[in-house]
Amino acid sequence: MCLAVPGEIVSVEDHGESRIGHIRFGGITRQAYLDFVPEAATGDYVLVHVGFAISKVDAEEAHRILELIDEVR
Repeated sequence: MCLAVPGEIVSVEDHGESRIGHIRFGGITRQAYLDFVPEAATGDYVLVHVGFAISKVDAEEAHRILELIDEVR
């Protein structure tokens, strides 16, 4: 089973051919490649799976998913 977690992009850096975003997941910030979502920018929410943002989601959907994850914990 695969799991992608939503997070908010707080900053973006260019590293050669790749873009890396600093993604906030609640109180934790991690890096993820943004190559699969070239339109993603600071303030956008993305689904992240194994270090790669795989799609954009709107803020409402991201918060809904995070609430569901909190319920399971």
